[in-house]
Amino acid sequence: MGDGQLPLRDVVAAELRRLILDGTLQPGERLVEDRVAQLLGVSRNPLREAMRVLEAEGFLDVTARRGAFVCQLSARQAEDLFHVRMALEPLGARLAAEVEDRDPALLARAWAIMDLVRESGPEQDKDTLSNLHSELHSLIFELTRNSYLIAIAIPMVKRGQWLLRQSAPLQNPAAWSEHHGLLAAIEAGDADLAEAAARHHVLRVRNSLRPLLDHD
Repeated sequence: MGDGQLPLRDVVAAELRRLILDGTLQPGERLVEDRVAQLLGVSRNPLREAMRVLEAEGFLDVTARRGAFVCQLSARQAEDLFHVRMALEPLGARLAAEVEDRDPALLARAWAIMDLVRESGPEQDKDTLSNLHSELHSLIFELTRNSYLIAIAIPMVKRGQWLLRQSAPLQNPAAWSEHHGLLAAIEAGDADLAEAAARHHVLRVRNSLRPLLDHD
């Protein structure tokens, strides 16, 4: 395992995250280090480092005596997550729009994601779509150049990806259409519109997931 570019810890963390997101590792399941290390073809040291990363992101619950378990996202936790998203995502969109010397490569990549999703259509697999969605929202926070906000928001984005992956709304083209207006407002430097677009997007996603949250 490894692509020669990312640290092995990050490669292992990405694979563990994928196994949790696609349901291979179920909520509440205990991770036996030797078994997981053998599955991923790595030693225990990079695995433990990766597990610490996922613990910080909220995917794993790790204790000295009990070991590591895949976290379970309850309806209350999902609702709490949306409360945080409602605070941070509109702020991120506003700050991204207000940055005068924003990184053009980040915005170009965001538009490239939109093009890729549009061209691939609903046939794109859920894993790819959820990864692209997570990257897109992460890029918006990176555009703010606010290191404090980025440090707080990126783990939130990844945790939100877990919830979206379970409900799979991302295969609906309408779920992506709102991002176009959000990116356009950021590119135009319209902070008020970007903030409003981000808030509307979070509210719509929360409402679309309401049946899932109400039947925990």
